[in-house]
Order: sequence, then structure tokens, then C-alpha cells
Amino acid sequence: MRKSLKMLDELQEIDLKIDGFKGEREGMLREIDLLDAKVAEAESVVAVRNADLTIVEEEKRGVEEGLEMELENIARAEGRIKEIKTQKEYQAVSKEITAARKQKAEMEDQILRKIARFEELKGEIAGLEENLEELRGNIAGQKGDIQARIDSLDEGIVKDMAAREEIVKGLPASVMRRYNLLREQRRGLAVAEARGGSCLGCNMNLPPQLFNSLFRGDDLITCPHCQRILILRQEA
Repeated sequence: MRKSLKMLDELQEIDLKIDGFKGEREGMLREIDLLDAKVAEAESVVAVRNADLTIVEEEKRGVEEGLEMELENIARAEGRIKEIKTQKEYQAVSKEITAARKQKAEMEDQILRKIARFEELKGEIAGLEENLEELRGNIAGQKGDIQARIDSLDEGIVKDMAAREEIVKGLPASVMRRYNLLREQRRGLAVAEARGGSCLGCNMNLPPQLFNSLFRGDDLITCPHCQRILILRQEA
């Protein structure tokens, strides 16, 4: 049993190392997600501005079509003047032409404003797209560095998993079931060192007679407080 206890201690060291690697790996994956989110946010801003540009272009086209209709109305009204025979009809047509010309002037002003807004948006989009490309380049570099670190961690995890499997092969199935259950219940710490009369897993005092059993190493001894498997590192 003394050999099994030593193997359990080694197994926990490996498991804690793997846990650390996996935690670090998850943190790096979150970093990548945050970097991707930055790019997605910048792309969203560009998409919104492009949508605004499309709207302005469509509005400008609509005003231009309206202007074309007003010009046709003016032309028709001016053509009717030659056929007018009474003062009353002349005044009505003249009023119609004046109103149409006023509408024409307003539409031309709207078109100029739409053109100015269109050019403003085009310039803004060009700047945003330039910044976006720069951001993509920077983030691609950062993601490459992070991925390299992840690959290195994966190599370490594979190596440690292989060492873990070798240890597990030498431990009884009942011991492994107990170890795994304690790992789940005690946040990854199934094995605790007994030192100075205390369990270092929960820092509670241990019964003096329990140390005699630990020195003999004949059985798996658990802490009466936290139920972790106790070991003595006598070489320490």
C-alpha cells in the first residue's frame, strides 16, 4: 500500500499540472474569442456605415426621380401657356409653374445634401476599412502567438496524460474510483499531506494515533474532517 500511496501522490501532482495546463488553455481560448469579438465589432461598424451609404444613395435616387417628374410638369405647364385664352387660366398655370419651380429648387438642394452626405460616408468607410485591415493584421499576429502557446500546452498535456496512464495502470480500480470521487468532491485535491499533526488539505488537527497507521502505510487513511487520502512525505 505504501507504493500505492506514493503513486497516488505522483498521480495528483500530474493531475494538478494537467488541470493548470487546461485552465491556462481555456484562458487563451477566451483571449482568442475576445480578439475575434474586436474584429467582429469593427466589421459591424463598417457594415452599418455601408448600409447608411446604401440608404442615402437610394434616397438621392428617389429625389432625382421626383425632380425629373417636376421638370416634366414645368415643361408641360409652360407648353400650355401658348394655348391660354383667359387671364384666369393664365394666373392658374403661372401659379402652378411657380410652385413646381419652388419644388424643383428644394429637390435640387436635397440632392446636393445627399451627395455631400454620400461623400462623407464614403470617406468615413474608407477610414474604417483601413483601420479594420490593420486590426485584422495585428490580431492575426496575436492569435498566432496565442495558438503557438496553446500548441505547446497541448504537447505538455499529451505527455502528462501518457505518464498519468502509466501510473493508473499500477493502481487498483477501487483506489482509482475513490481517488476520482474525491477529486470531484474536493476541487481536484484528493490527496493531502499529513504534517505537524495536521491535514494540510483542510488544516485541521489529526488524532495522534492516526500517524501510527500512516507510518506503517498498510492502508489508505483518510482525513476524518475532509476525507482526503492522507500521505506522509517522510523524505521531506
